[in-house]
Amino acid sequence: MRRGHRQIRPSNTRRTLIRLFGYFKFNKGLFFGGIFFVIIGTMAQIAANGMLSPVIDTLIGDYDQLQFIKYIAVMGLFVMLISVGQYIGYKLMSQLAQRTVHRIREDMFSHVEKLPISYFDTHSHGDLMSTFTNDVDLLTQSLEQSASQIIVSIVSVIGTFGMMLYLSWILTLVVISMLIIMLGVVRYIGKKSATNFRDQQAKLADMNSYVEEMMSGQKVVKVFNYEDRAIHSFNGRNEALRIASTGAATYGVMLMPIMGNLSYVLYALISMLGAFLVMINRMSVGNIASFLQYTRTISRPITQVSNQLNMLFAALAGAERIFDVLDEEVETDQGDVQLMEDCEGRGNICWRIPKENGKYEKVPLRGFITFENVNFGYIPGQKVLKNINLYAKPGQKIAFVGSTGAGKTTITNLINRFYEIDEGKILYDGIDIRRIKKHHLRSTMSIVLQDVRLFEGTIADNIRYGRLSATDEEVKEAAKLANAHYFIKNLPKGYDTMLTVDGQNLSQGERQLLSIARAAVANPTILILDEATSSVDTRTEKLIAEGMDKLMEGRTTFVIAHRLSTVRDADAIMVLEQGEIIERGDHDYLMEQKGRYYALNTGAIELE
Repeated sequence: MRRGHRQIRPSNTRRTLIRLFGYFKFNKGLFFGGIFFVIIGTMAQIAANGMLSPVIDTLIGDYDQLQFIKYIAVMGLFVMLISVGQYIGYKLMSQLAQRTVHRIREDMFSHVEKLPISYFDTHSHGDLMSTFTNDVDLLTQSLEQSASQIIVSIVSVIGTFGMMLYLSWILTLVVISMLIIMLGVVRYIGKKSATNFRDQQAKLADMNSYVEEMMSGQKVVKVFNYEDRAIHSFNGRNEALRIASTGAATYGVMLMPIMGNLSYVLYALISMLGAFLVMINRMSVGNIASFLQYTRTISRPITQVSNQLNMLFAALAGAERIFDVLDEEVETDQGDVQLMEDCEGRGNICWRIPKENGKYEKVPLRGFITFENVNFGYIPGQKVLKNINLYAKPGQKIAFVGSTGAGKTTITNLINRFYEIDEGKILYDGIDIRRIKKHHLRSTMSIVLQDVRLFEGTIADNIRYGRLSATDEEVKEAAKLANAHYFIKNLPKGYDTMLTVDGQNLSQGERQLLSIARAAVANPTILILDEATSSVDTRTEKLIAEGMDKLMEGRTTFVIAHRLSTVRDADAIMVLEQGEIIERGDHDYLMEQKGRYYALNTGAIELE
């Protein structure tokens, strides 16, 4: 079952930040270099503010031109350090952000490619795409803008506090009291903002998932006049996103004016109390000028961070979702049996089975599949297949017939270990398939689905998808076997013709012929066919059928039958209902039995 949108789990901001900053270890030079120059620029800013005191006091008191020029020169040096430090620091931190996100994208895609099929069965494609796009984009913006700002804020606050204590501990106490109030406001509004931004990201993922689903299913939408209901459903999701986004934006925007006003209040308090201290000769005019500048400096980091909280919390919500994907368990493979070429020096392929004594047993690859008392359920406690027993000898064609949901596709999913069985055994040439490494197991199989999936690239690239090492000549031979060569050579660029997404610039029949060629070039031992001729014209159907017949020659083949006329020549037909095999035998035998298969063939009942 696919989820409409992701569940919002409790936020763990600290854990997310630690894990996020853990990625900086891959670019230590940029990280420490960026921090160094940002700190230099920030400390120069603090020092430049401190130079206001002697400069002003020199002008007000006994004017000493030489001393004044010296102070101005030192201040100019600090200003240059500010410019150089900030430029280099922010540049290095920006590069760090891009490289970090680059690695996160790589980790995500690599991890997703290793996830089991069950993950994609339970997660919306649009939801996953939202993580790859929206969440990663937010993270990029936040790392570029917020990482440097956090460092600047920490250094500014620490350095400025030191200078303020040096100038006046009395005024510093006033600043601390106001900052406690400001931090309390930030904490309260920040918590509200984080909750709203997580809700906003979830609603955005939900809407993206729905749009992706509707766009890919436009033919169905239009043929069943679903447009109005689709618009109504979209408007509901869009309204939910608007409400969530409004709440997030309101709290995000609210902080800036509140913090700004509190900063003005603090500035006024320091000005009045500072003027009193000057009058009683506890501070100089230069001291109070520097202190006022530090007051602006120490509140500025809090104000700036507050202004970026909307992006920061949105990015953290996105980072949590990214790490949710990265925390999904990858497909496990405990197999120790592998394929071995040139077995016995005869150019054959065999299974290499390790023994306890350190030696190996070699079993020829033949394509003998056996199911022994197999039980399976996608959900624990809910069996989809019950006590399945069958065998397919090398070169035999086994067909599965039954109503929708009877378990036909599930059986083929178990053969290639998309799912692991709950009970029983599946043997491949006498070897439990759980012992065979998945890569080696699947390299002996090909599958032709009813729903053809092609990829952007040339026709040759799509055929070669079945075996990347295939030569141009092998690609053409596979196309000829699949009856696809004729239409390919008549295209303007032949095998170099570029396909659009999912091969939409080809007809459905042409796409199916390419999928047969792709399976053929892999030269599989076992072939799985999900009958795919039900929605093409008669001539193309004949070409596809001929291509499939050629492809099946000499191979163990499992056919999921949607039309009974296509499986009459099968060596054995398995009739499934509710996860059990209720009849088995060839066409003539089952017709003689006059059971369910007979009833289906004579029209007494129909497949559901």
